[in-house]
Amino acid sequence: MSESGLPLYDREDVRAALETGSAATPRVAGVVLAGGRSSRFGDENKLLASLDGEPVVRHAASTLVDADLADTVVVLGHEAAAVRSAVTDLDARCVMNSAYERGMSTSVVRGVRAVANADAVVFLPGDMPLVASDTVGLLVSGYRAGIGTALAAAHDGRRGNPVLFGHTHFEDLRSLDGDTGGLPVLLDGTDSALVETGDPGTRRDVDTGADLDRLR
Repeated sequence: MSESGLPLYDREDVRAALETGSAATPRVAGVVLAGGRSSRFGDENKLLASLDGEPVVRHAASTLVDADLADTVVVLGHEAAAVRSAVTDLDARCVMNSAYERGMSTSVVRGVRAVANADAVVFLPGDMPLVASDTVGLLVSGYRAGIGTALAAAHDGRRGNPVLFGHTHFEDLRSLDGDTGGLPVLLDGTDSALVETGDPGTRRDVDTGADLDRLR
């Protein structure tokens, strides 16, 4: 059991469950949450700040694109045109969240609506540039293996991002309000779990300029 009270599985648990579970391959979509105002970062939009020569949001979008999901969506809001330009040549489609000023939940709702036909969705905040694509694949494998219908990536047993939600949670996600994202659905769910990834990027986001400097 993890510190958040959720069951904690590792790669070996997922592998073993896959061997005994369903062989069905779910259609999983990815959603990059890229609509926020970056108020703690200062005057600059943190998603457009450069890391290793590319905008932070491009790194996040590339994580989902490279995970070979069925669909990848970037939810835009603040400075939408500039964020769209940062990901324009990736194999991802952009959708607009006109209510982004009301908090992260509105981008989650917009993202769920954009992938309504998927079996599951993986949410990745646009300010998390160091998540490995293999981490996304591990969450998908965990979902396919049946270890949970709401799965969050973990590092050293501590909850991070991305988070995968099966279709059974879509209605609850569409009902979210405020600036909490999908966390209440994860923590209140009866079939939620953490998956130990060994990926430190799952807990490294960019809120301030100092955060970005630590990633460089």
